[in-house]
Amino acid sequence: MGRPLGKIAYENHGRVVLVTGVAGGIGWAIAEEFAASGATVFGLDVGAPPAANSRISVLPVDVSDRLAVETAVQQILAQVDGIDVVVNNAAIQPVASFRPLHEIEPELLEQMLRVNVGGYNWVARSVLPQMIRQQSGVIVNLASAHAWRSSRDVPGYGPTKAANRMQAVQWALDYARQGIRVISVSPGAIDTPLVRASLEQQGGEGALANRHPLGRLGKPQEIAAAVLWLASPGASFVTATDLEVDGGLGGLGSFADPYEMPARFRIDRDK
Repeated sequence: MGRPLGKIAYENHGRVVLVTGVAGGIGWAIAEEFAASGATVFGLDVGAPPAANSRISVLPVDVSDRLAVETAVQQILAQVDGIDVVVNNAAIQPVASFRPLHEIEPELLEQMLRVNVGGYNWVARSVLPQMIRQQSGVIVNLASAHAWRSSRDVPGYGPTKAANRMQAVQWALDYARQGIRVISVSPGAIDTPLVRASLEQQGGEGALANRHPLGRLGKPQEIAAAVLWLASPGASFVTATDLEVDGGLGGLGSFADPYEMPARFRIDRDK
């Protein structure tokens, strides 16, 4: 019998939360966890959410479209009296982007910059005037382990995630005295459709999981748990920094001996 693990519960009744990229994966997990804690949640995405939730209203918006984002935020503010938390999560990493810079299609590289960097700018820029009026608010940028260190053949995704981390630092410094905190979260490999679509390019699930000292892929709910804490009063002295939720990935040097492959990923060569 294992030892007790403890339990954390959040109370977000009355708070309004805006999450981008809610058509699945990390974004939907964050939206669901905020809704379960009592918050009124709005989502922005070009795709439909994976399920219905009466506390989550999803607007069909391409975050790279500045005017569409501004319109959506005004539509939200017509229904509520403020926005307390913004989670910038919408990002793309197409399989076709896993190649060196001189081989990546220019249009694809530009699209990644528009969505992954420009989208974060437009969402934050549209909400910040309301947060300044409130003299309160929290913005969380989903970055990535690639925000700190990279791997081969990610010339589009890696630099955009580093930009997301620095956006959070910049905004945190600019708006700290208006009661606004800004933080980034850098996940390792999380079991989402985005990651599963590129498993072959990353060596397969077993190899990818084994790069993490904890020996597995993360769960979207584990990233959501980190975001809910950062948006809570328990993190009231946390701003202008990054939280790595990566299963130890960032602590393992490239020169270190690899871990033994977990048994569930081994191939039985006798069969």
